[in-house]
Amino acid sequence: MSAILALLEPVQPTRAPDCGGILTPLGLSYLAEISKPHAEVALRRDLMARRASDLFLGSRITSVEVAELWLSIIPEAGLRLGIEVELRIAPLHAVPMPVRLSIRADLHVDMGPDGNLQLLTSACRPTVRAKSSREAESKSFRSILDKEVDVDKLCLDVSKLLLLPNEQLMSLTALFPVTPSCQLQYLPLAAPVFSKQGIALSLQTTFLVAGAAVPVPVSPVPFSMPELASSSTSHLILALSEHFYTSLYFTLERAGAFNMTIPSMLTTATLAQKITQVGSLYHEDLPIVLSAALRSSPRVMLEEGRAALKLFLTVHIGAGSPDFQSFLSVSADVTTGLQLSVSDTRMMISTAAAVLEELFLAPVCQQVPAWMDDVLREGVHLPHLSRFTYTDVSVVIHKDYVLVPCNLKLQSTMA
Repeated sequence: MSAILALLEPVQPTRAPDCGGILTPLGLSYLAEISKPHAEVALRRDLMARRASDLFLGSRITSVEVAELWLSIIPEAGLRLGIEVELRIAPLHAVPMPVRLSIRADLHVDMGPDGNLQLLTSACRPTVRAKSSREAESKSFRSILDKEVDVDKLCLDVSKLLLLPNEQLMSLTALFPVTPSCQLQYLPLAAPVFSKQGIALSLQTTFLVAGAAVPVPVSPVPFSMPELASSSTSHLILALSEHFYTSLYFTLERAGAFNMTIPSMLTTATLAQKITQVGSLYHEDLPIVLSAALRSSPRVMLEEGRAALKLFLTVHIGAGSPDFQSFLSVSADVTTGLQLSVSDTRMMISTAAAVLEELFLAPVCQQVPAWMDDVLREGVHLPHLSRFTYTDVSVVIHKDYVLVPCNLKLQSTMA
């Protein structure tokens, strides 16, 4: 009985990566660059906002300017954040004094209990100093600094000086539509790996039909993020395995997206001239209809410089509408090239010419690619953060995986 119950249990998905990405040092520099205005606004709000009850202190910060903000990788550990801030503090009835606030913080990324990545602070070392050594030696000036700049609070919220990092990391695991009935979700399997080449993150794609996860076949070849051959000039390099594409088409098949009805130029009368039995089945001349369905799961094949999709079809030949009646079934294998490109943050997949092993089914050869293109006309969302789009994109097909080098661009409507 226990053995029977075990067979009835839902299949648990295997935790193995099928895609991922590497944020290069250039990409990290871009994130630091676009975070600088955000940090300045946040620091100005925190440092210059004063309650009415605090006005008796007799001094105030009159200006805040972020002179520098940078991020660097600490291999096998995380990130180092550096911020240089120019302040001007005006004591009561005195000339404003220039002050330099320096922040050095070590950050790391952990995976939370909900499966989302979180940017956390490991260490923080803020220093505040006056530009004038004479002022710096003044006890009254030191007292003003201590009252105006709460270094403990700055360290507590230092990761928030970047452009909403945790909100962006959470958006990585959002559900993305593929078709009206299919969705996909990218899930990190572990915290990212930090190295001199960049920040590498491995992802597993969950495919869903009508809201339920589809247990896809296990990949025969384990996938790992490919190493960069040399220093990249792109901000980000995405990698998608052959298994990712095969799982995508497997899910679409399970959703019935590839059940096709294909019109034919033939009629029952013309076909009866070659197959006499057809004439006895139909006493009036009706258009022939081809109804195609997959008899086994599609397979994507990636080789150097090219991608192909193999479909294993059963084609039912018949007539009648709406009451379709099949009088012949044949098997047909369709091999079609795949053309891959990227628009915004979506992978666009279109089919090239198809080759049929059965010449009799020429209409299938013509219609199958068009049908497949229509199913994926909206493209497939790539792993991305909600505020960013991809630019300067290229798609490089290798054996067993596809690389997508690209640059990041903060969407102007949300900047």
